[in-house]
Amino acid sequence: MTARPETARKILIHWMDGSVALLALVLTVVIAFSAAAGQISLPCALAAEACHLCALGLFPFLLRAAFDGRPRPTVAVIVAGLAAAGAVVLVPAPVPGDTIEGSWSVVGYLWLSVAVLQLPVWAAVCLGAVVTGLTSAYMVLAGGRPWLAVLPVEALSAVLMTFAMWLWRWLWWTIRDAHDSKEARARLAVAEERLRFARDLHDLLGHSLSVITLKSELAAKLATKEPARAAREMADVRRLVGESLTEVRDAVTGYQALDLDEELDGVRAALEAAGARCTIDARADDLSPAARALLAWAVREGGTNVLKHSAATRCVITIDGGVLEMRNDGVRPPAAEPGSGLRGLAERMATAGGSLSAAPTPSGEFLLRAAVPS
Repeated sequence: MTARPETARKILIHWMDGSVALLALVLTVVIAFSAAAGQISLPCALAAEACHLCALGLFPFLLRAAFDGRPRPTVAVIVAGLAAAGAVVLVPAPVPGDTIEGSWSVVGYLWLSVAVLQLPVWAAVCLGAVVTGLTSAYMVLAGGRPWLAVLPVEALSAVLMTFAMWLWRWLWWTIRDAHDSKEARARLAVAEERLRFARDLHDLLGHSLSVITLKSELAAKLATKEPARAAREMADVRRLVGESLTEVRDAVTGYQALDLDEELDGVRAALEAAGARCTIDARADDLSPAARALLAWAVREGGTNVLKHSAATRCVITIDGGVLEMRNDGVRPPAAEPGSGLRGLAERMATAGGSLSAAPTPSGEFLLRAAVPS
C-alpha cells in the first residue's frame, strides 16, 4: 500500500534525485552560457562542469547513507566538498544585474546540507559558518560587491537549504519509527496472548496432571496387592484424562473464537490506515454464533489478503443472509493462486457446510465470497 514506509522513503529520495538532476541541467546551461559569452575559457568551463557533476553525482549516495542512519564523514563527503568548491571558484562572478547571480553557489550549499547530517551539532554549525564565509568572501572579492549585500543572502541560503534537508530526513525517520513501533506493538500483543494461553493451559492441566500422576503411581503399587482397588484408580485416571482433554478442547475453541463486529472494525481501521477507503454494509444479527464466527474468520483473512497482495484504494464489504462479499479494486495482474490462508479458510468453510471463492471479476475487481449455513 502507498502508506508503507518504504514507499514513503522512495518518494522522498526520488524527489530529491529529480531535483538534483534538474539542478545539474540548469548549472550546465549556466556554464555553457558563461563560456559562450566569453566570461570563462573552454578548459575552465569543462573543469567547472566536471566539478559540479562530480559533486551532484555523489549527492544521491551521501543522501541515502544519511537517511538510513547516522554515518560518519567519509572520503566521498570530502571529495564532493572539494568538487563543490571547485564548481563555485571556476565559474566567474556575474556582472551586476545578471539574473542568474549566485545560481552556481547552490552546489556548495547542497553539499553542506547533506554533510551536516553526518556531523554533531557543534561541528555542523562550524562547517556551515566556514562554507558560508568562504562563499561570501569569494563573491565579494570576485564580484566587487559589499559584504552587507552578500553575506545575509548567502547565510540565509545556507540555513534554509540545510534546515530543509534536516527536515526531510526527520520526516522519513518519523515515518519509519512509527511503522517500527506499530510492528513492535503487534509482536508484543502476540507474545502476551501466547503467555495468556500458556497460563490458561497450565491452570487447566496442572492440577489434573498432578492427580493423574499420583493415581498412576498408586495403581502401580496396588497392582499386585489389591488388583480391584488398582483397577478403580486406573478408571479414575482414565476419567481425569478424558475431562482434561475436554477442557483443552474447550479452551482452544474459545481461544480461536472471533467476534464478527470486532473483525469488521479492525479490517476497516487497517485498510483506512493503509490508504484504502472501506465501506461496510453488514446484516448478520439473525445468524447463529457459529456462522458469525466463520464469517469473522473470512473477514480477517480477506482483509489480510487485501493488505498483503493488492494495491487497493477501495474495498466494499457486504454481509446479507449468511453471504459475505469483499470487493477491492487492487487486482495485480497476473492474479496469484490462493495462498495458504485462503486454502485453510476454504477447508474450514467446507467442514462447516459453507463455501468460499476468491477470484478476479470481469469488471477488474477482486471478489472474495463466503457463504455459511444459517
